Amino acid sequence: MRLSNRNKASVYNFLSTLLLMIMVLGVIAFIANKYRFNALDDESYLLIIVPTIMLIIFYICGRQIFEYDSDGEALNFKNRNIIPFLEKPLHDEFPKYKLIKYDVVSILFIKRLYITVSSKNNGSTILKYQISYLNRKEVNDLKLSLNKVVKANKEKKDKKTDDDRRIFA
Repeated sequence: MRLSNRNKASVYNFLSTLLLMIMVLGVIAFIANKYRFNALDDESYLLIIVPTIMLIIFYICGRQIFEYDSDGEALNFKNRNIIPFLEKPLHDEFPKYKLIKYDVVSILFIKRLYITVSSKNNGSTILKYQISYLNRKEVNDLKLSLNKVVKANKEKKDKKTDDDRRIFA
């Protein structure tokens, strides 16, 4: 199964640019009010505070573009920001049999995906992805696909354990 919100990159780019422009205009309006017009008293600080909060919320939600591919024998995860220099993009690829479990954590408007993968060195590794910009259907599809992989891995492990018991019995 493939899942991607890459086609929404232009919308996120527009939204980011719009928020930055609103913030710049708010700063200009604040300075003009403070030194020239004096139309607003303490409310003039809202011209800076509100756009700043909106911009912070937009970037706190995390990387906007998430791609997932479970076709074949490997799982591919890509998570990147629309502004390349802001955060380093994540790209992980590993065999399906290494997936132990996953967890989707949702707090207010922030969603995170935690993937636990088996590792030779220290038993397991947790990979973290930001999926705040996926809609509910996309998150449900992702959960469904990961459930299938986890279930198949569990059945293989149980079958191997049963086979080992028969050999040693």
